[in-house]
Amino acid sequence: MMFLRQSSIVFGFIAATSNVAAWVSQSPSVASANRAVVSSATRTPTSLKMAEYSTADQVARFAAAQEEKNERFLNIDSVYNGNEIMGKRILVTGGNRGLGYEIVKQAVADGATVIVMCRSSNDELEELVGKWNVYSGIDVTDTEAVKGGMKRIKSDGGALDYVINNAGYFYEPCEKITDSSLNFEEQLKQIDICALGPLRVNAAAVESKALADDAKLVIITSQAGSAEWRKVQNKDEGGDYGHHMSRAACNIAGVLQAEELRSMGYSVLMVHPGFNRTEMTAKYKHIWDIEGAVEPSVGAKRVLYEAMQSSLENTGTFVNAEDGLQIPW
Repeated sequence: MMFLRQSSIVFGFIAATSNVAAWVSQSPSVASANRAVVSSATRTPTSLKMAEYSTADQVARFAAAQEEKNERFLNIDSVYNGNEIMGKRILVTGGNRGLGYEIVKQAVADGATVIVMCRSSNDELEELVGKWNVYSGIDVTDTEAVKGGMKRIKSDGGALDYVINNAGYFYEPCEKITDSSLNFEEQLKQIDICALGPLRVNAAAVESKALADDAKLVIITSQAGSAEWRKVQNKDEGGDYGHHMSRAACNIAGVLQAEELRSMGYSVLMVHPGFNRTEMTAKYKHIWDIEGAVEPSVGAKRVLYEAMQSSLENTGTFVNAEDGLQIPW
C-alpha cells in the first residue's frame, strides 16, 4: 500500500475529483451501476445522489458521509458478505504484512484458501494459511522467480479464483525539481514494483494456466495514479514523481490487461484501498480522525468487497474502496 503528500491534506490516500460533489448514500446496486464508464460531460451531477465519481477533498467527503449517515462508507459490514469467497482459492502478493496480511486474515476467516507470494515469511503467517501455502523468496521485480512461483502454485493445488496484487513500494522523500531532490533510480524502482510487478504476476498466472475460468485479477493501486487529481491534490506543489508515475503506469497496464484478457473470461479491477491506520501512516495520525482513516481490518474488507464485485462488465475500471465509486483517470 502506498501513500503520498498533498499541499493541503498531507496524506494522499483519498479518492476524488476536482469537479464533482461529495459522494452520498447509495445502495450497493446503484454504486455498482455507477462503475460503468461515463463521459466527461456527465461527471458533474445535477444532484448529490447522482454522483458517479468520488469528490476530491477527503475531509469534505468523509464529513458528507457522516452527515448523510452513509452506511456503505461508514460501515463496510453493512454490505460485506464473506460467503461469496468461501471455498475460493485466493493468491495475495505481499500478504506477509500490513494491509496485505489483513486481507489474508479476512479471507481465511471467510473460508477461503489463501496462497501468499512474498519476499519473506513468518511463523504467524504460516500458521494462519499453512506453511505449504506460503511461497516466499519471490520478489515481484524478478520475472523468473514470479514465473517459477506461479508454476509451483499451479502444480501444488487447484486453479486460482482471485489474484490480489498487493505488493508495493513507496519512496518516502518528496521529490522536487526545484530543490534538486529527484531520484531517478528510486523512480524506476517504484515503477518496477508497482507497475510492472502486477503485470508480471498476472501474466505468469495466465501463462502457467493457474487461473479458474472466471478468475478475478485485482490490482491494489492508489489514487496517486489519477492525472486529474494531481491538479487538486498536488496543486501548485507537484512532487513525488516516482510514486505518482508508478501508479499511473500501473493503472494503464491494468486497463490494457482488461482489454486483452476479456476474451479469456478474466476481469481486471484497479482498487484504491483508502486511508488505513497502519505503521506506514502513523506520521499522519493527527489527521486520521478528520479524514476518516480506518483500521486495516476494515480496509481489508473494503478491498475484498470490491474484489467480489469485479466482473467482465466493469473490467478495466478504477474504483475507490472507501465508497465504491470510480476514480477519474
